[in-house]
Parts: sequence; C-alpha cells; structure tokens
Amino acid sequence: MPRYIKKISKQAGLAPGTLVHIGERKTEKAKITVIDYDNENLQEKVVGSVEECFPFKDSSTVTWINIDGIHDVSLVEKIGKEFGLHPLVLADIMNTGQRPRMEEFDDYIYVSLKMLYFDKKNEDMIIEQVSLVLGKNYVISFQEQEGDVFEPVRERIRQSKGRVRKMGPDYLAYSLIDAVVDNYFVILESFGEDLEHVEEMLAKNPEPKVMNTIHKLKRDTILLRKSIWPLREIVGGIQRGGSSLVTPDTGPYYRDIYDHTVQVMETIEAMRDMVSGLLDIYLSSISNRMNEVMKVLTIFAAIFIPLTFIAGIYGMNFNPEMSPWNMPELNWKFGYFFALGIMILVAGVMLIYFKKKRWL
Repeated sequence: MPRYIKKISKQAGLAPGTLVHIGERKTEKAKITVIDYDNENLQEKVVGSVEECFPFKDSSTVTWINIDGIHDVSLVEKIGKEFGLHPLVLADIMNTGQRPRMEEFDDYIYVSLKMLYFDKKNEDMIIEQVSLVLGKNYVISFQEQEGDVFEPVRERIRQSKGRVRKMGPDYLAYSLIDAVVDNYFVILESFGEDLEHVEEMLAKNPEPKVMNTIHKLKRDTILLRKSIWPLREIVGGIQRGGSSLVTPDTGPYYRDIYDHTVQVMETIEAMRDMVSGLLDIYLSSISNRMNEVMKVLTIFAAIFIPLTFIAGIYGMNFNPEMSPWNMPELNWKFGYFFALGIMILVAGVMLIYFKKKRWL
C-alpha cells in the first residue's frame, strides 16, 4: 500500500508550509552535487555543505545543483531561504506522495514529477519523486536517493555534446524532464514483455498463479497512469505559460516532450485494456475448463443412470418360491449375461447418440 498511498498523518494539525518529510528515508546523509558550466568552461564537484551552493545563485554561468536525500529538513530549509522558494513549495518537495504538478512564480518555476525505473534484481518497478526548480541561471533538482536517469545528461554536459552547453537553464530543465519521459518508454517495453509472457501462459495452460501475475500487472498499470497522467498538464503549462524563464528557442523542445507524454499515455491506456482483456481471457478459460469437466461428468452420469436402474431391478432379489410374481431371469442360466448385455447395449446406444449430437 505505501507504493500507492503515502501516509500523510505527520502533517495533520500542522501549520501550512511546515517542513515534514513524508516517505521512506532512502539515504543516511544528503549528497549535494554542483555542475556549473557555460560554452567554454565546466566545473563539477560534490560540496560538503549547502552554503557552498549559494555563490552560484547570481553567477553568469548555468548551474545545476542536485540534492540526493530530501529527509534533511534543515538543508531543504536553508537552500529554500537562500533561493527564495515559497514554504509551500518546500513542503511539497519533502512530501514524496505529492501529485506531479507545476507552479510558476515570478523568478522561478517549480516542477514535481515521478521518476520510474525497473529493479531487475527484485523484478519490481521503483518510483521516486523528483522536484525541479528552474531559475534565471540555475536548476535545482531534489531526489529521494542517489541514483537516477540523468547520467546521459551529465555526460552530454561533460563532453559538450548537443546544445546543452550552448543554451540556458531552461534547456537543462528540458533535458532532465526529457530523460525522465524517455525512461518511461523503457518501463513500458518491459511491461509489454510481461504482457506477452502472460498471453503465452494463458494460451498454453492458464494456471491459478497466472491470476497473481495479472493482478500485479493491473496494479502496475494503475500506478503508471497515476504517476504519468499529470505530466501532460505540467509540460503543457510550461509551454503555454509564457514565462520569461523559458525562451522561445526552447519552446519547440517542450512541445516535443508533450508529444512524447501523449504517446506514453496512449500506450498505457492500450496496455490497461490489454490487462483487462487478459483477466477476461483467464476467467473465460477457467470457465470453459470447468464446463468441459462438468460436461464429461454429466455424460458419465447420464450413461450410468439407466445402468443403475437395470442393476437396481435385478438387485431386488425376489424369491420365486415365496413371491406370487415370478422374475424369470432369476433362475435363468444366462440371466446374468443377459443383464450385462442390456447394460452394454444401452451404454453403446447413448454414446452413439451423444456423438451424433456432438456432445463428445
């Protein structure tokens, strides 16, 4: 349940904007990484304190400040105070159950989204909240733990590939959001492989354990839709917002993310229908198998009913000497074989009849 609904009881009764970490503590100590660059120069380092980030606030270069570990209230509070972040924004950053959203302020844009990646070891999907703050010359990213999908962006910055070193912080923010969205396609590919595997299992032998797999796929589909659906509004809001922090040159790139987001959502909707179809196929297969079993049992019962009737008649054991009505077969030399012959004949006629009716 914690994957779907975060416990927010810690905030109950507190004043709005009170900083309380909601979620699992995934790292012991927060790690702060700073990448400062322009077209000619690059500086990358891990800083020991948040105060070392403050000089980059008004620099002429582009600065990316990445914070791994949002459980440290004092750290988030200090960086929020220095960069002028609203207390409600800081509260949302520390709430890992926050719905993905975007909010535009005078001198910065706040974006919250879900970063998904697949844990191959445990065969499970990991969800992590990522918060981005886009300022006039900086981007601040807040993550729950170390390890993300941003390494390709870092490599492009280090090797000066593409446009990232030539453009401003709005393009950097685009690159980070684009990395998150691109990883959605990786998740969907893995999800699609699981769907195909379940389809093969249903076609061959729909065992009861398949039901658990289908339910897991259904839960993951709901989780994917919940995490990704608001992203379309976020990217659309940045694109249409008209903020001075997003230059016209970067606008087409955000439109490209919007198209990718729509494509992801269409794929998720299609997969959700497929999962529902798999559940229907499984239930139909189980029902058909049960019908086949009942059909066979009913045929055997129908065959043995008249045989039981015949055996019942000849099992009454009337004594011809004591009874006024004589059963001639009781003392007949071939009476036993006569009764068996009648039974075999009745069973054979019924089998022929069932085959003609295509019940067998």
